[in-house]
Amino acid sequence: MSMTRTPPLPPWAAELAAGYESGAHSQFILSGNVGDRMPLGGAPGAAQLGSLPEFLSRVMLPRFDVVLSYDLGNGLRVDKGGETFTRWPRYKEDARLPRQPREAVETVTHYLRYCANLARLGQDRTQVAVILRSADLVVPNVPGAGYELTSIASLLRDWAADPALADQPIATFLIADNLADLHPLVASNPRACQVRIPLPEAADLEQALAALAPRHPTALGAFAGDLARPARLLSGTTLSAIESLLKTREHQKKPLVESDLLGLKKALVERDCAGLIEFIESRRTLDDYAAGEALKKQLRQDIALWKAGDLQALPMGYLLCGPVGTGKTYLVECLAGEAGVPVVKLKNFRDKWVGSTEGNLEKIFRLIHALGRAIVFIDEADQSLGRRNSGGDDGGIGGRVYAMIAQEMSDGANRGKVMWVLASSRPDLIEVDLKRPGRVDVKLPIFPTASASESWTLIRALAKRRGLVLPETAPAELAPRLPLWLTPGAAEALATKAYRTSKVEAKDALAALADCLADWQPPVPRPVMEAQIRLAAAEATDRDFIPEAFRAYAPEV
Repeated sequence: MSMTRTPPLPPWAAELAAGYESGAHSQFILSGNVGDRMPLGGAPGAAQLGSLPEFLSRVMLPRFDVVLSYDLGNGLRVDKGGETFTRWPRYKEDARLPRQPREAVETVTHYLRYCANLARLGQDRTQVAVILRSADLVVPNVPGAGYELTSIASLLRDWAADPALADQPIATFLIADNLADLHPLVASNPRACQVRIPLPEAADLEQALAALAPRHPTALGAFAGDLARPARLLSGTTLSAIESLLKTREHQKKPLVESDLLGLKKALVERDCAGLIEFIESRRTLDDYAAGEALKKQLRQDIALWKAGDLQALPMGYLLCGPVGTGKTYLVECLAGEAGVPVVKLKNFRDKWVGSTEGNLEKIFRLIHALGRAIVFIDEADQSLGRRNSGGDDGGIGGRVYAMIAQEMSDGANRGKVMWVLASSRPDLIEVDLKRPGRVDVKLPIFPTASASESWTLIRALAKRRGLVLPETAPAELAPRLPLWLTPGAAEALATKAYRTSKVEAKDALAALADCLADWQPPVPRPVMEAQIRLAAAEATDRDFIPEAFRAYAPEV
């Protein structure tokens, strides 16, 4: 009545084995990285990778007498112990194995009870395992699930909750990409053990690459004897994606080299995440960020602590707040280059279907944990993060998003591994609980230009990128026309218009800019800009972050 413990088992598999062998659980709900390849063991040079069901059958369950599996495409199958299974009287009456979900689940339930009855009578003690693939398709979490779905979910729940079954040598495995996609009767079963399979870490990838190396000598030739390097650079990628990459490169007779691994990793991860995230790549550093010396000092000190591994004073996260167009995303790009760690930007993770948004977040969190050290960037956080009480207009999605992100942001185990960066021009709309210390420890306000000279410096820098050369200081006749409260976004538009004017009307850079300033109007009305400046000043965790020109907008202490 024990699972095989062929070392070394990954931590999630060791948890599963301990749960079964201790008698604490007989049903296991496997979610997360369930579609990936798994190491099946084997002699050096002949080690193999396989699917999760193959891993369960070959590595975890070789001592079981009967292993049954079911999925919608193949129906019910006997993967092992066919001779034992065919001794079941019901099978002798009807040797047809069902394909329809309810009939298949009922058949398995009857067989499990038959084996349990024999064991109680002392006649036989058959170890039976059941693997239900894509359980989220068999019993999905859909609104108003009817009788058919609910009855199937009830039977699956009984596999773990019925004492007549739970006390017998029976193990059942329900496999789903995301726990949120399963029928609540199954997902919330207190007698089932929820096991989350993570993306492989660097050590796991190194072992897998060692198994794959003999079959891909050309692709991995540049890393012979040092597979830890590509494993570290590819962390956060699935084994399936890496195996496909190696096969392609081996076929092309094109070796992998370290310089292209990061680009390949970005493509592989973004493909696996299906548009849910985006990697921000940057060669800029904080030296390229032109304003906020106190702000840059704080960030540099924190990055130095991070690189030194001194995590006690390291913030869990930052909130970048300021008027629209002030360059919050640009600051994150500079921070990415300064820190030298992956920056993951959350994108379109919200979905209208029940459970899909939560499932998307689960997938994103798996990726983040696998990256080791990473910065997670959420732009327009006031819109993306949801609210504790979102009302009924969105079916409760906003509240569930809020709860999942709040829990992840406050997980102390992530300190030094995951740095959260939120950006918003309306920080007042972000739930107070999400902005509290322990989730967001430092709030950095970002402001527009406060003087004509700052505006000129900004315009001049952006014009230079387009080949428009302007003098170092603004001419006396032009200085009074320079706008105050100019944001990088507005200055970018102004520089682009000046470049266009210079080309279309054949004017020099200064004359083209003067024409553009003559009829320029701010893209954001001044009352809106002033309100957003007040909000940013009110959020700042340190008054030193607020330039002197904007101190009047900060609340009195």
